[in-house]
Amino acid sequence: MDRQTLYREELLEHYRNPLNFGELSDYTVSAKQTNPFCGDDVEMFIKLNEDKVEDIRFTGQGCAISMAGASILTERVKGKVKSQLTKFSENDMLNLLGIEVSETRKKCALLALSVLKDCIYGVKSKS
Repeated sequence: MDRQTLYREELLEHYRNPLNFGELSDYTVSAKQTNPFCGDDVEMFIKLNEDKVEDIRFTGQGCAISMAGASILTERVKGKVKSQLTKFSENDMLNLLGIEVSETRKKCALLALSVLKDCIYGVKSKS
């Protein structure tokens, strides 16, 4: 089995059984975005302890790439500090997915990262 096939199988598994899926009631920040091109939406809830991601969850609906991307990303950022997350780039996210993503699907692949950045930059803090 080649590398691309393995990554595709991993993505499908994350889509079928996403990690960190569900609301987090005790969160510090949250953000939500919708991809206007296809209707995918992701909302993230992050509990910070000082500047460290203590817990993270997401909800939403969408295609396999956007949902698997959110699952993989939330697992990856647990325990990281905000300054590390601000350096996480679009290329890092695409590499994390491990597959070639066409231009038309990049918005799907980057949706979770965009929501994470909104959380990190405090677009909507819990009052």
